[in-house]
Amino acid sequence: MELRRRPSVSIVGAGRLGTALALTLPIAGYEVKFIAARAGSASRRKAHALARKVGAEVFQLGGSASLARGRFAATRLDTDIVWIAVPDDSIAQVARDLAGIHDWDGRFVFHSSGALSSEELAPLRAKGAKVASVHPMMTFVRGPVPNMGGVAFAVEGGQLAVRTARKIVAQLGGEAFTIPKQNKVLYHAFGSFTSPLVIALMASLEEVARAAGIGKRDIKRIMLPLLLQTLRNYLHGDAASAFSGPLVRGDVATVRKHLETLKELPEARQVYISLARAAVKNLPVKNRNKLKQELKRAGDQERD
Repeated sequence: MELRRRPSVSIVGAGRLGTALALTLPIAGYEVKFIAARAGSASRRKAHALARKVGAEVFQLGGSASLARGRFAATRLDTDIVWIAVPDDSIAQVARDLAGIHDWDGRFVFHSSGALSSEELAPLRAKGAKVASVHPMMTFVRGPVPNMGGVAFAVEGGQLAVRTARKIVAQLGGEAFTIPKQNKVLYHAFGSFTSPLVIALMASLEEVARAAGIGKRDIKRIMLPLLLQTLRNYLHGDAASAFSGPLVRGDVATVRKHLETLKELPEARQVYISLARAAVKNLPVKNRNKLKQELKRAGDQERD
């Protein structure tokens, strides 16, 4: 069954992603009818707070119905779509819990894990649900909810569920693309390099800056023009055309000095070595063999 109207939606999970979905889907014309969460006090508080924001009811997952806006919520998630936005290690259990609620013929169930495939929803598929994984390539942190316009969503699953997910993503202003289920872990690693590991690099950058005597308040001001220009160079060209510094010049002596000084900051030194090795392998550098030898010596010192 293909949905011909804007369907109603239940969101399972009131964390950052669940909140983002609950707040953005109504803008695209979808009714968020239920916010589902487990009975734990923190989960319940988040679910009630989010439900109040979007005019939804609270559904207690894995137990009896809980109070929502002064009355009992329904004992079934009678919406066209159930969108699961819980941590990866909870998705399979949520699917098993939901499978026992009612018949799922004609309903759609999505989860938003970047690393796990739609197979996590097999118990619901066995009950007749059309299932897919629908993962936004976006970061969700405390603060304002990101605009979904232009966000890429990786979709994978049953044909009808994927087609429906693509329509929803388009109505949110996003761009859906198909990811083979066997490639999801690598796809998710790609996302980790794009955001959280970039922030980990920023943390190492700050550590080195502080060791150089730069005040905490000055670090962003000093590095921002360089960082922004580097990103512009990359976005308007490619990694090779944006690459600069001692490695591209083949300046072995400077790299050696960096590595020697960074012995005072061993974790940052390890980051430097790993990134420099990747640069020597994948980017245009002079004195490639000498740089490899220098980095190998540094790596051997790390293991000693």
